[in-house]
Amino acid sequence: RGHGVLPDEQAIKAKMKQDMLKKEHDVSDYYKEEGSAQFIARHPLFEKVTLVVITFNALWISIDTDRNKAVTLLDAQPIFQMAEQGFCIYFAFEWTIRYIAFNKKSNCFKDAWFVFDSLLVFMMVMETWVMTSAMLIVGSENSVGLGNASILRMARLLRLTRLFRMARLLRAMPELLILVKSMAAA
Repeated sequence: RGHGVLPDEQAIKAKMKQDMLKKEHDVSDYYKEEGSAQFIARHPLFEKVTLVVITFNALWISIDTDRNKAVTLLDAQPIFQMAEQGFCIYFAFEWTIRYIAFNKKSNCFKDAWFVFDSLLVFMMVMETWVMTSAMLIVGSENSVGLGNASILRMARLLRLTRLFRMARLLRAMPELLILVKSMAAA
């Protein structure tokens, strides 16, 4: 029976059954058993609020890209500054809670989403707090005192990488992924 052109039906069924019985990766397996950080990190409301913030951040990036003509955060209108600060505070808080929740800190590297979020939060903190602080310390309130504005524009383009965080939203809501794929195919 297994010598034909088509694969063995029993082998396919056995492989499917094995795949279905495989335990899905769950980052909370690496969390501590006690403590407030693990409680918050495991709580479904924390995940839902984070997904809502990710959605608003993606929408805000589109508004920021269209309407904010400033090269640096210091040059931007107050509404853009407040929004950037608010998103940076929330994502830094979320990262910190999840980091503290890990039982062994080395397990952070076993979760690809945490590593990815770490990179995004690092870039966001660098742009929002470190670069802005450096500009204030140097005494340059706008991008003119920094010389090469093309470097600053490139840093602003890196902000668009935060849209990749939407992949996390699509993973949490597979129906949305199906809808997006359908629209792309049409």
